[in-house]
Amino acid sequence: MHWLFYVLLAVAAYALVAGYIYTRKAAYEREKADRIAFPEMAGEQPERAIWDAIVFYGPILGIKTDRVGFFDRFTGFTTLLRFYASFGVIMVVIISAGIALILFVSVQFTLLFRPEPTGIYAPQNILLIPGLNEYVPSTLAVWFAFVLTIAIHEFGHGILCRVEKISVKSMGALVAVIPIGFFVEPDEQDLEKTKGLPKMRMFGAGITNNLVVGGICFVAMILLAGMAVPPGGPVLAGVYQNYSAWDAGVPTPSVITALNGVPVETRDDVSMILNATRPGDVVTMTVDFQGQTSSYPLTLSAWPEELGASRESGFMGVHYYDGAMVMDQVESGLSVPGFFRFLTIPFDPSMGGQMLRILAFETPETRFYQEPFPGFWGAVHLLFWCAWININVGIFNAIPMIPLDGGYILKEGVERLFERRGLTKYALPVVSFVSSLMLVMLFSIIALPYLLHV
Repeated sequence: MHWLFYVLLAVAAYALVAGYIYTRKAAYEREKADRIAFPEMAGEQPERAIWDAIVFYGPILGIKTDRVGFFDRFTGFTTLLRFYASFGVIMVVIISAGIALILFVSVQFTLLFRPEPTGIYAPQNILLIPGLNEYVPSTLAVWFAFVLTIAIHEFGHGILCRVEKISVKSMGALVAVIPIGFFVEPDEQDLEKTKGLPKMRMFGAGITNNLVVGGICFVAMILLAGMAVPPGGPVLAGVYQNYSAWDAGVPTPSVITALNGVPVETRDDVSMILNATRPGDVVTMTVDFQGQTSSYPLTLSAWPEELGASRESGFMGVHYYDGAMVMDQVESGLSVPGFFRFLTIPFDPSMGGQMLRILAFETPETRFYQEPFPGFWGAVHLLFWCAWININVGIFNAIPMIPLDGGYILKEGVERLFERRGLTKYALPVVSFVSSLMLVMLFSIIALPYLLHV
C-alpha cells in the first residue's frame, strides 16, 4: 500500500486524539476561570496537574513541566561549559557557511542535471522520519537515536541558559502525529537582556551537543565494528546474470562448502579445483544457505572479456564477499573521506556503499562474521544511527535561516556587528534576506525535480 495512505491514516488518528485533548483542556480552562470568578465554588480539581501540563502550539501538542531545577546543577561547571559552547559557536559558523555553499551548488546541480523526483529527491525522503523515509528504517535503534538526538539538543539550550543566567520557565515534549522533539522555554525577558557571545553560546549549544555526541558515537562505532572477525571462507556475494550459477539458481549470500564432493575452506581451495576445468565441464557446487546445505550442478562457461581475465579454466559466474576488504573500508572511516562516505551509507548505491551497509542495517552478510559478544551488530547499528542522526540534525540546524539555531546565531552576530558601526537599522533586513535566500534554495532543491519534469 502506498506510503501516503499510512501518512494520512496517522494524521487522521492524531487529529482525533488531539481534538479530544484540546476539548478537554478547553473545558478545564473554563471551569478554572469560573472558580476564580466564583470563589465560593469549593473543591480542588483532581486533574489539575494533567491539564496544566498540556499546551497547544497550533496543531502541535506540547506536554510540559516547570520542574527545571535539573539545569541548575550544571552551573558549577560554568567556565568549562562556556569554553565548550564558544568552541561550538565557531564550529556552527563554519558549518553554516559550508552548508550555504552546498545548498547553492545543489540548486545549480539540480538545474543542470534535472534529476527525477525519486530516491533521495522523493518528498517522503526529505524528512528524517523513521519508516516514512525509505532510507531510515523504523527500528528500535533508529527511534532511540531519534529521541536521544532531540533530547540532547534541547538540554544543551537549557544548560547554557542557566550558565548564562537566563531563567528557564519550562521544558517538555512536542507531538505532531509522532514525537517530533523536546523544547526548553527560556524566560523571554532574561533572553532579551542577554547579548552577544553569551546568547550565541546558548543558541549554538544544541548543535554543539549533537555534533559532539554524533562524533563520539561515530568513533565508537568504527572501533567496535573493527572487532568483528571477517569470514575467511568462500562466501558468495552474488551471481552474474545468465551465467552458470545464475542458471542453476545458486542462492546468495551463501558459503561454498564443497566442489564435486571435495570440501573447500578458502577461495584458494575453490580456485585450485576450477583451474583443472574447462568451459563446458559440469561441476557440482555445494553451498550453505541460511543453515541449509544444497548442491547445484553448474555447466561452466568461458571467462567473460569484461572481467579482464584471459583464463582457459571454466567460469562459475559468481563473485565473492570480501570481508577483509569491508573491514578495511570500515577502518578507513576515521579518515576525512571515510567520514563523508559514512554520511551517505543509507542511500549510497555504489559497491563501496553497499559493502558498508552492515554498519547500519540487518544484512545477511553479518552472519558470516565472528562476533565478539551476543548482540554485537545490534550495538553497532545503535551507534551508527546515534551518530548519523545527531550529525545530520546538527548540520541542518546550523543552516543560517531563522527559526533554526544557525539563523538566530546569524541574527545575533549581525546585530552586534552592525550596532558597533552605527548600522543597527540594516541588521534585520540583512538577516531576513539571508534567511529568505536559504529558504528559497531549500524549497528549490525539493520542488525543482518535479517542476522540471512536468
